Parts: sequence; C-alpha cells; structure tokens
Amino acid sequence: MDKVKLGMVVSEFNRDITYMMEILAREHAEFLGAEIVEVIRVPGAFDIPIAVKKMLEKGNVDAIVAIGCVIEGETEHDEVVAQHAARKIMDLSIEYGKPVTLGISGPGMGRIAAQERVDYAKRAVEAAVKLVRRLREYEGKA
Repeated sequence: MDKVKLGMVVSEFNRDITYMMEILAREHAEFLGAEIVEVIRVPGAFDIPIAVKKMLEKGNVDAIVAIGCVIEGETEHDEVVAQHAARKIMDLSIEYGKPVTLGISGPGMGRIAAQERVDYAKRAVEAAVKLVRRLREYEGKA
C-alpha cells in the first residue's frame, strides 16, 4: 500500500499550544507510517480554510489535518470562529473528495483545558490516515 501523504495546516494563534499539537501530529504520522509532505501555518483557526483550499488545489496530498486551538473569551467570538472554520473545512473535504480532518480544539474552553486537549492533533492525524486507507480499499486501490 502506498504511503499516505498528509498536508497540515496549523494555526499560529495560541502558538504555545498549537506548537505542541504540531509536534504530536508529526510524531503520530510517522508512527502510523504516513508522511507529512506539506505544512502551511496561518494566523488563526478562522484562516485555516483558505490554506486547506490552496493545498487541495495543488493536489500533492492524500489528506489534510487542520490544527488549531480556539480559547474562550468574554464574548461568543470563539464559537463563531470554531463553527465557521469547521463547517468550511468539511465543505472543502466534500468538494475535493479528500479527507480534511478537524484537529481544532474548542470552543468553550480555557487555557488549561486547551493544554489538556493537545492530543486532538493525534486524533486528527489518525482519522486522516484511516480514512485515506479505507477509501483506497473501497475504491479498490489498496
């Protein structure tokens, strides 16, 4: 079976947390026998979809892992950011027929909860790799 080629789009907002998420994602991809071939860093989680779209248009990856961290503030801004980013990421996955997995923690969490959820990046990598492999099997390309 061909090695799964992953792209990764990482939010720089809350970089202390997304940096840890990025490291875990890289380690887990290697553990699963996948390869991260492209990385784009964007200012925030809301900016992830445009980078995902550019990466999908380029066509060099089998799947993309979106990594970000949306921490609760004093307004509902965190909910708007997370919901719209997640929705557009899902839309792009369907439009291009390639897995784009959600490794964005939040909304509705504080900094401590965010630190406890850095493993969301590993989960997103695992979902991307599994889905690529299962779709290959389904399409007879295993």
